[in-house]
Amino acid sequence: MKKDIQIPEVEHVYIAVVHEYNDVYKTQDWNAYIINDKEVDLDMVLMVVNGYTETKITSTMRHKIEKLPAKSYAKVELMQEAVLQLNNSFKVSFFEGNKMFDKTYLFRKNTINLKALQPIPLMDKRGVLLK
Repeated sequence: MKKDIQIPEVEHVYIAVVHEYNDVYKTQDWNAYIINDKEVDLDMVLMVVNGYTETKITSTMRHKIEKLPAKSYAKVELMQEAVLQLNNSFKVSFFEGNKMFDKTYLFRKNTINLKALQPIPLMDKRGVLLK
């Protein structure tokens, strides 16, 4: 039965963790974003996010975006410095048309850092990107 379920491969949807200035608190923060680099809107985007190591685990955070327009992005959450030392998993599911897509993005521990910054598609910012 499981072998009959077809889940198509996710393309042009990314998770980025961006190092940016917070005007309100006057701090440099790490923020996670989901990026839709497709030509079509994504519907009912669901994300389950947590951090972990062999001995530690964070709370599980759940996020929902009703519609993520084509060629756009949305902030998912602020990431505290302490969780950057953990593996950070972003399980993303969404509908494109009438098909469901699903992908897990994994930032390995300590890979989110200032030395790993690169230009982020659709954003005029630098961060760490997973495709």
